[in-house]
Amino acid sequence: MTEQDILQLRDLAEAGQVQFKERMANKDDKYEIGCEMVAFSNSRGGRLIIGINDKSGEINALSYKELQETTNLLTNIASENVIPNILIEVENVSVTGGAVVIATIPEGKNKPYHDNKGVIWVKNGADKRKVFDNSELAEMMSGCGNFDPDEAAVPGATLDDLDTDTIKLYLMSRFSPVFKGKHIDELNMKDYSLDQMAEFVITGTTIERLLKNLRFIRPDGMLTVAAILLFGKYTQRWLPVMTAKCISFLGNSVGGIQFRDKMHDMEIEGNLLHQFRTIMNFFTRNLRKVQVEKDFNSLGQLEIPYESLIEYTVNALVHRSLNIKAPIRIFIFDNRLEIHSPGALPNGLTVEDIKNGTSMPRNMFLFTNANYLLPYTGAGSGVRRALEYDPNAIFSNGIDQREITHSANEFVITIPRRVDQGNDQPNSKTDPALIETDPVNDPPNSKTDPALTKTDPVRDQSNSKTDPALTKTDPVHDQLPQNTTKLKLTKKQQDIRNFCNIPRNRQEILQRAGVSDHFDNRKKYIYDLVGAGVLERTIPDKPNDPNQKYRRKQ
Repeated sequence: MTEQDILQLRDLAEAGQVQFKERMANKDDKYEIGCEMVAFSNSRGGRLIIGINDKSGEINALSYKELQETTNLLTNIASENVIPNILIEVENVSVTGGAVVIATIPEGKNKPYHDNKGVIWVKNGADKRKVFDNSELAEMMSGCGNFDPDEAAVPGATLDDLDTDTIKLYLMSRFSPVFKGKHIDELNMKDYSLDQMAEFVITGTTIERLLKNLRFIRPDGMLTVAAILLFGKYTQRWLPVMTAKCISFLGNSVGGIQFRDKMHDMEIEGNLLHQFRTIMNFFTRNLRKVQVEKDFNSLGQLEIPYESLIEYTVNALVHRSLNIKAPIRIFIFDNRLEIHSPGALPNGLTVEDIKNGTSMPRNMFLFTNANYLLPYTGAGSGVRRALEYDPNAIFSNGIDQREITHSANEFVITIPRRVDQGNDQPNSKTDPALIETDPVNDPPNSKTDPALTKTDPVRDQSNSKTDPALTKTDPVHDQLPQNTTKLKLTKKQQDIRNFCNIPRNRQEILQRAGVSDHFDNRKKYIYDLVGAGVLERTIPDKPNDPNQKYRRKQ
């Protein structure tokens, strides 16, 4: 470093990774320098420059004797006042009238560090602050590999709190050759108990022993966080913040008070597989569809590529910080989509690293097991693949681009929405799929905003008086036989199955399939799926009830 470099740093004043000190003349100065070293080590490293007044920015060069004393004092502080001790690099730079000392403190690999009074410090912009929050300490330890939050215990949770069908799907995916040889698939897996399926994997074992072997049950008999996240029936009972908030705003401000769609907390509650399906449904019902094929009955494609949304959603669910007590937040505005994931990039990763395919998972155990339930490869190619589908996404790593505070500790993906010619913003008056309030959390007020009294065909029960199409009876439907043979689902039928994670009426399903209300279409996209056991009626004893809906059965 040269004198010119020093002057440039001085002119920029103190920043998050540079601190100035004129002299270290007394005992208090020694302690203060130790606290600065602790803060740098617990954050992203930085430089201490001795010989510049931190108030005026005036250079006060050190003499030869002062250089020797300061250099020795800095190395002593690093070994005695920082616990565990650290190694620093000290450099003397010649300036007019003498020299200044630059101490470079790297980011620590054994966090958290504390001073000789036991206080833990981190950088907070140009200043520093004390750390008292256990979750922040856990995040530091996780980043250094000293703590694995996904393998932590969940006190009180038992095997009865796990979802049987999700465990079966996991086993069939992880041990697929075994179950293919037994001709067991999603359609007939209900015929076997968990212990029977465990027996297929390892002769003589039970599901409890198998889950212990797979490390979902700890040696002390407690279920792990990963087990509850992947298989939990009611995950949020044990891990309340491991959820997502999904809101589609009317306008472009997060402070907006009108919503097209605001997902109720109960809809998203469940394990990661359920959360993934529910979030993807939220995207598909709130983003525009673009017709790309000539066939009028073809299914339109989302304005933001579906494949990109899959990758970003999986990354948010699997790589979020488990130490930070905050949900994933997904916001859809008129001009963009935002995905906020708790926790900045781990292990010193940068935005450029992940764009280039570097993979350093934060939650290693969860990461290596979730790929048997969620659609990702685990090879670090997800973000690169998503950018190939849509290169316009913008990544923001909180700690790198904002002040280093707990609230800024999140990773944000911003995806611009495509502007349609002649219709650059969604219009709630012309798009009946848009809803403007949450009927549970935001009751409409017809006196102050008449538009808010509109109903949502997805959330409100269909009314046979207002929807004549739903009053029609279908005699063939009444006599529809159950299809006991295995049905090979087309891509559209698979999409309908996932779409019906939330109960849907006939009209919504046909609109989703992009086809007209004709018997052949009803048979293909509803009746055949009911007959095959893929969907089930919400009112099974009255097939032609005008309020009839269909939900995913398996």
